Amino acid sequence: MKTAIFVLCSAALLFSQLAHAKPDQDKGLPPGLAKKLDKGQPLPPGWQKKLSPGQLLAEEYYRRGRVISRPNTDGIITVQIEGTIIELFEHSREIVRILDGKR
Repeated sequence: MKTAIFVLCSAALLFSQLAHAKPDQDKGLPPGLAKKLDKGQPLPPGWQKKLSPGQLLAEEYYRRGRVISRPNTDGIITVQIEGTIIELFEHSREIVRILDGKR
């Protein structure tokens, strides 16, 4: 009987932790920047500072960029966005590395 209660409590604790976990979210751009991109205007000068490895590259930035190299064996592509070169996973758009300068 004690074993059954222990298993039941352990399962309840495990599922409650999963229920409180926040899902990964792709926040995208603020509305003002999204409007600028839709109009074809350039991005503001500090946009690169907001990016770091491990984050997801916003869809608006990805559409703005130019793919320099196709996926390698790890699924990593290289994208150039206004002079900044970014390596990221193709399907998730998770940033692997950020390089400055043009290729």
